Formats: sequence, C-alpha cells, structure tokens
Amino acid sequence: MDTLPPLIDQHSHGAVHGELGLGSFETHLARALGARGPAPAGTTHFDTRTGLAIRRWCPPLLGLEPHCPPVRYLARRREVGAFHAGRMLLRGAGIGTFLVESGAPGELTSAAELAAAAAAPAHEIVRLEPLAEQVADTSGSVDAFLGYTAEALYSTAQHATAFASGATHCEGRAPAAGEVRRAADRWLRGRRPGQRLREPVLVRHLLWSAVAAGLPVQLHCPEPQPLAAFLRATTGLGADLVLFPGPPHHRQAAQLAAVHAHVYADTGPYPEEALRQAPFGKLLFSSGARGLPELYVTAARLFTRAMARVVGEWTDEGLCAADDGRRIAELVGSGTARRIYRLVADAPRARPTDLRGSAQTPGTGPGTSAAD
Repeated sequence: MDTLPPLIDQHSHGAVHGELGLGSFETHLARALGARGPAPAGTTHFDTRTGLAIRRWCPPLLGLEPHCPPVRYLARRREVGAFHAGRMLLRGAGIGTFLVESGAPGELTSAAELAAAAAAPAHEIVRLEPLAEQVADTSGSVDAFLGYTAEALYSTAQHATAFASGATHCEGRAPAAGEVRRAADRWLRGRRPGQRLREPVLVRHLLWSAVAAGLPVQLHCPEPQPLAAFLRATTGLGADLVLFPGPPHHRQAAQLAAVHAHVYADTGPYPEEALRQAPFGKLLFSSGARGLPELYVTAARLFTRAMARVVGEWTDEGLCAADDGRRIAELVGSGTARRIYRLVADAPRARPTDLRGSAQTPGTGPGTSAAD
C-alpha cells in the first residue's frame, strides 16, 4: 500500500498535563465537540463520531484491542501513565510537524513540550488578541499601549511561524492613526484586567499590522464572507492568509481561496467538500486538537481516510492517475503547509502515513503500532 509523508498539522492547541479520569476525559471530549456541559444522565460523549474514532484508533496505540470499552481504555491509560500514554499517542498519530497556538502557561503543552512528546518538530502560532491583552495589562496609557503592542508584534514575528486571529469582520483598509488612538483610549478606559479584546478598530489594526510583518495569518472566522473586503485589499502585500471556517462554511472558504492568490482554506479532518471548490494547492489539513492527545490521532486518521476515498474514487473513474491522486493527497496533507509556513528545513521523524490512514509508528512498547 502506498504511503504518504507524515502530515503537517497546521493548527492545534497542545495537550493537557496530568492524569485524566473518566469525568475529566469526558469534559475535554465535550469541549472538543462544542458541547456546553456534561452529557445527559445515562449517556456519554463517547457515543459520538469523535468518541467512536477514539475507541477505534487509540486503544491499539496503547496495546489494547480496537473498540474496547471507554472504562477499559482509560484504565489502560492510567496504567501506562499520562506522560507515556501521551507520547505513544502523539508518536502514533502520523503527524510529522505541529503548528501550535500558544496559550496560557501550564494549561496545555507548549510547542516545545509537544515537540519533545511527539519526537517531531513543532512551531509556535501566536494569536493577536491575547498578545494585545497582555500588553494592555501592563500599559498605563494609550501611548504606552500602542508602542508596546508594536514592539510585541515585531518581537513575536522574529520567532513565531504564524499569527492567528479570531476576527469575524475586517474592512478593506487599515484604520488611520487617529482611529486607532481613539479606539485604544475607549477600550483601555472601560477595560477590566483580563478582559478580552473585542474593539473592532483595534482588531483591524492588529490584523493589518500582522500582514505588514509578512508572516502567514490564520483567520479563525465562523463565516468567512465578512472578511472578503480584507482579503481583496491584502492582495500583493506579501502575507498569506488562511481561512479557518466553522461548519457549514468550508465550501465558502474554499471558494474564496480559489479566487485570491494569497488566500488558503483549512479543511480540518474532512476535506471532501473543499476539494470540490478550490485548487488542491490552496487547501491544508489541521487537527484543531485541544487537550486530548487522542484528538491528534483521530483527526489524522479521519483526514487520511477521507483523502483516500476521494482520490480513490477519482482514480477508479479515470479522472486522475494514481500518481496524481498521491500528489494531491500530499499537497493537502503536508506540501502546501510546508511551503506557506516556510518549513522546508523541517526533517520530520515520524514514520509515513498509510494512504488508508494507518501510521507506521516506531515500536515504543507493546501494542504501539496503529493497526488498520
């Protein structure tokens, strides 16, 4: 069976530290599913597609049979220990390079900690809004805030691989200096320590400043259309923009990526819809994993299987040759990310991923291979 190079996961948040019981595991699983609270009495979040995927592909990495009961899986997880279980899961995921959004210290693994656990390169993504919030916490005036924010952006651009933003709307022009000062004064006067940045003019200022820095900017936008003017206006400025839409807007994001040379679209683990709308070299994989190392495994498996189904159908129909199908899968899985995030120097140590989605992992103990 043909294999793919290890995937590049263009966006995740790291894994939790410490042991997880059934309750805490389900809490993290619920968060990944977007659920607001525990499952109703008598039910479980394992009875979801993600829960089934965890039970299918993660137990074999810890030496258990697929589909074993959640209680048995979590008991094995505790038996192995959180540290070693995390290593075995991450190294068996089939991901060769990780791009990790920095978060609050201590809550989740940093890029460096994830790299050590996964035995693979990991790079930092810095979100713009929390960066400005941290500056605001130590700024006593508008001048100090604006000056320190500019310094923080410049300093961050020297080591980060990309910026990210949760902006849901942005106009097609950078705000004037006077607008920015008035917005900063308005926000700082009414702000309490730790309050999130939601001032539209300041968010727009941060976005345009990030584009000027030249790094790729990830736009985590539930609906991408309100950013259309910004996408048009940034053409030719030298910074690539990557859209991370929420369901059901992946089709729209892919269409915008098809129109603008510097715009790309994230597919997440489900590339089927986007593949019909955009050139293959404008689409990228991400796990979006947060908290559970299992989420890296399931996202990679779901993605590689989906790609295999699509290119397999195209090959069977005579739409493309087998070599073309492999090349398309490589583009979306790793090639485009390596290019736009400038990861050419990376030398991933993870083994290749079977086109069906099975990672050929190094032996790290009994049962650590990801059997199909």
